[in-house]
Amino acid sequence: MADVSTNYLGLELKNPIIASSSTLTDNINSIMELEKHNAAAVVLRSIFEEEITLEADHITREAVREGFPEELFDYYDKKIKQKNTDEYLKLISEAKAKTNIPIIGSINCFSAHEWTYFAKKIEDAGADALELNLFLLPSKPDSSCEENEKLYFNIVDKVLNEISIPLTLKISHYFSNLASTIEKLSNTGVKGLVLFNKFFSPDFDIEEEKVVPTYIFSNPQDIALPLRWISIMSERVNCDLAASTGIHDGEGLVKQILAGAKAVQIASTLYKNGMEQIDLMLDELQNWMQRKNYGSLNEFRGKLSYSKSNDPALFERVQFMKYFGSVTG
Repeated sequence: MADVSTNYLGLELKNPIIASSSTLTDNINSIMELEKHNAAAVVLRSIFEEEITLEADHITREAVREGFPEELFDYYDKKIKQKNTDEYLKLISEAKAKTNIPIIGSINCFSAHEWTYFAKKIEDAGADALELNLFLLPSKPDSSCEENEKLYFNIVDKVLNEISIPLTLKISHYFSNLASTIEKLSNTGVKGLVLFNKFFSPDFDIEEEKVVPTYIFSNPQDIALPLRWISIMSERVNCDLAASTGIHDGEGLVKQILAGAKAVQIASTLYKNGMEQIDLMLDELQNWMQRKNYGSLNEFRGKLSYSKSNDPALFERVQFMKYFGSVTG
């Protein structure tokens, strides 16, 4: 049987499949079930800065409306945040006690305000690594590209100064110079980058005339974007790369390793097909490696990356030429 183990963030994983941050990773029973189906590691459901901040703000506004004294506001703010964070830290400790796979904490944040302190708490609770899910939508016309991107580096710098466990960043593709930003982030001291996060997309309900969520799950076609950028960047960074979004089966898993990924993160396919999909994906990987006579992942990792391609222009081409150039409307 082929060796499908890999090293990601300095962690020895029995295979390259990581259960990504989702509601499937927010309780101990589900985490234990993921381990049973051979998930090599788990990224806990992100604790969202917005959720805690907005809840605290809401309670504070209610206190003002009810005429409570101002000296109680800090108390409410502290207690609300402590309740949310204590539950999260308890889950880390429980997961470490009841499973034998790496447990990766996750913070979804948009500032460097107090999350440096909480990052240290995650480490103290026993997490094997920390993932920062950073998505700062560049939607303000009066903010420059440099200002938007500087926020990422500020957050990373402050968190790195607080923790000693490996830090990885889950980022989006919304950068003015994506290749340069990925390379610069890889030089900050982070141990990994996850390309890319799946974020909330709004839609309109035209009957109710309101904004509603859409595209909750990824589709196999969504693999194209991370596949391209894993391929382009895998030989250019000073950290590990993990692929996320659009990986639904063993074929997608093989593709990302060929591109140069050290690991992949999956969630949508688990919701659609159940946790046993991990076992099926690993079977597909083993069967493919056996047919190709590969004894380990290292033997083919990055084989189809940009730097090893005979025609690197294929990764840079953005217009349809050969395949659709003759199509007329």
